[in-house]
Amino acid sequence: MKHEIVTSDITVVGGGLAGVCAAVAAARLGQTVSLVQNRPVLGGNASSEIRVWVCGATSHGVHRNARETGIMGELFVENQYRNIDGNPYIWDLVVLEKVKAEPNITLFLNTDVHEVDASGDDDHRTIQAVTGWMMGSERRIRFKSRVFLDCTGDGLVGFLAGAKFRIGREAQHEFNEEWAPLVPDDITLGSTLLFYTKDAGRPVKYIAPSFAKDITQTSIPMKRVIRSGDNGCAYWWIEWGGEHDTVHDNERIRDELSSVIYGIWDYIKNSGKFDSANLTLEWIGSIPGKREYRRFVGDYVLNQNDVIAQELFEDRVAFGGWSIDLHPPQGMYATAKGSKHMHMDGSYHIPFRSLYSTNVSNMLMGGRNISASHVAFGTTRVMATCAVIGEAAGTGAALCAAKGISPRELHSEHLSELQQTLLRQDASILGVANTDEADLVRSAALTASSTLTELALEQSAGLYPLNTHVALLVPVDPFINGIALFIDATAATELTVELWNTGKPQNYVPHALVSSVVVPVSEGSEQWVTAALQWEPEHAQNAFIILKSNPSVSVHLSSRPQSGVLSFKHDATSADTVDFGDMYHHQPVIDWSPRGFLRKPICFRLLSPTSAFAAEKAADGHKRPYGSPHLWSSAGGSGAEEWLEASWTETHSIREVHVTFNDDVNEDLINLHHHRTEFEIIPELVKDYQVQAWVGESWTAVVEATNNHTRHHVHVLDSAVSTNRLRVVVASTNGSAHVEIVELRCYR
Repeated sequence: MKHEIVTSDITVVGGGLAGVCAAVAAARLGQTVSLVQNRPVLGGNASSEIRVWVCGATSHGVHRNARETGIMGELFVENQYRNIDGNPYIWDLVVLEKVKAEPNITLFLNTDVHEVDASGDDDHRTIQAVTGWMMGSERRIRFKSRVFLDCTGDGLVGFLAGAKFRIGREAQHEFNEEWAPLVPDDITLGSTLLFYTKDAGRPVKYIAPSFAKDITQTSIPMKRVIRSGDNGCAYWWIEWGGEHDTVHDNERIRDELSSVIYGIWDYIKNSGKFDSANLTLEWIGSIPGKREYRRFVGDYVLNQNDVIAQELFEDRVAFGGWSIDLHPPQGMYATAKGSKHMHMDGSYHIPFRSLYSTNVSNMLMGGRNISASHVAFGTTRVMATCAVIGEAAGTGAALCAAKGISPRELHSEHLSELQQTLLRQDASILGVANTDEADLVRSAALTASSTLTELALEQSAGLYPLNTHVALLVPVDPFINGIALFIDATAATELTVELWNTGKPQNYVPHALVSSVVVPVSEGSEQWVTAALQWEPEHAQNAFIILKSNPSVSVHLSSRPQSGVLSFKHDATSADTVDFGDMYHHQPVIDWSPRGFLRKPICFRLLSPTSAFAAEKAADGHKRPYGSPHLWSSAGGSGAEEWLEASWTETHSIREVHVTFNDDVNEDLINLHHHRTEFEIIPELVKDYQVQAWVGESWTAVVEATNNHTRHHVHVLDSAVSTNRLRVVVASTNGSAHVEIVELRCYR
């Protein structure tokens, strides 16, 4: 047996997506990191061992422009490029490679931390070290650091350190939460095992093991959806253990889940009710995917009201968007549906005060164990949200380690620096603008080779009948003075068109009616009709334009997408489905669905010019859609090189250039098998480009990149260049007719 001591600036315990993103974030900021994981692979519930697909703020396409950026965004985009069919083992490699790319991270797999050295009284604890056993290697390793991150999910490190925590459900009165029980209890969400099937191409028999559950003697066949072609997360509802202790009863829970899976497969194969003769059971998980256990208490406990109101926390450092998704305590045996959902109107904010312990001075939390009520945890628990929380916690830890301060001190004295660091790293944070004084582009004048000023989609790819209300979302910057719609009409009629605002900048639902017009329509095909809508808001924002249902009218759908433009249909009947559980009443994001319009918005012409895509938008401080697109777009269609230029009245010595390209955060990417996105590379991404500096009397290339497929690039030049003009010159994109740059930054 070997006894070792490992010293680093930061120790991250837990190698799920939260821990991975925390470790990578801290390492990129120059801190040495020990990443300790008790399994042979990274990824936690997303790994090939458990195979839960990574859900996040998009809520499977319910929320618009909500896909995560930062490290989680890098993982999504890279997996799409390398693993379009969602192979779980390739996903493991994508995650592992992200960690191995950071020289400041030392990775310890198969290392189970089970001891914590901490000191102080109950209200003022400090962790000195944690100790783990590396399975198969007989190595006992003591990890010493200034700062520790508990990204274990179950919260073991914090528990052993004496951190304050909660298990179970709070009473309704504590946070005035509608979905909390009247009295508190220790009930949690249960755990799940998943399985994969495949067609063997020939008949395959199945003899159930003796311990298989006879599911015909349970409520499962009557209350849950069983289909022979489904597998993986289609069976998310195979859940149990919420009325037990999901940690201490883990083996019992696994055995129960396993018996049910073998029983479900027996039912599919041998009941005679399914076309399953050639199907075989390819894989079944052996480790339960846990949903819930300890939740630590931070300086703020995020609750249901914060989430639904989309509370604009001053210390926001991450966002989420998955519904508040709670499951019945009985899990798969419940007679109620397997889940119930309450959606907010758009993405909500997560405060930094929920990411550090209230009584352990050098511990932060990342993932499902953050400081949240049980009800709020129902949304923060999904993995892409855990990942962006992890990045925020890792960034905070890096700043704490560098400054020798506690997370609470970081919050009180350096909050702006934390947020600005997150923005600089392209992290998932909403509504905080770039105020980085070191960014030279903030004082530059921006110009471009061309700019999209006439917003129109005129080429039809088919018709969509107005059997229900449909809507078109467009940016209004600085005003709108009429819109033309491309329609067919089977009879002379009138079309009612309404213009609504969206309320909060991150929302894509109708909030308040601004104006309404009734448009006369003649019988005929392929006609442009004008709706004389007018609006000049106080600041740039989106307009949600509703075309009221009319069975005589069909709208034309565009043959291509347009950044900043979305379409929706109104379908209140879809709020309750057998596959996805019970939906809370009146949820606008459910009533207004984008399904059927992905990359095919309604054809239209804005009858007034737009400034939404001006060159200066690449330096307006925002790195993702927030009330408007926040990017520069070329006019498109010329086929020539396009460029975006920053110029100054004085010469600067520039050593570092940051460029963020548009990777269409509206596109709902997935890591495994929920759905398939047909292109490996986001078409809007720039493909081939140069960064050029004006030196002497000519342009000199200081960066040259080809075959790009990613969003955020930090170019450190071999030597500083003295210039008063710098530009990004784009030779080609990955399919878009427009060149689009979200942000340009320069540093000395």
